[in-house]
Amino acid sequence: MAAKEKACKICKTIYFEEDKCPNCGSKESIEGFKGRIVVVNPDKSEVAEKLNLKTPGEFAIKTK
Repeated sequence: MAAKEKACKICKTIYFEEDKCPNCGSKESIEGFKGRIVVVNPDKSEVAEKLNLKTPGEFAIKTK
């Protein structure tokens, strides 16, 4: 059985099996999210700048 994806309600990082967000440490997560964005180099990304993303990773666009 595959692990279900979760998104952090605080920073929107997408992760799988951890009990807390690997990016910000929050335990507030949700399985229902829409869209995703992968940020490789946040310093050079206009999208990361607009979404206020400071670290590389995979992020949900919208959480419920």
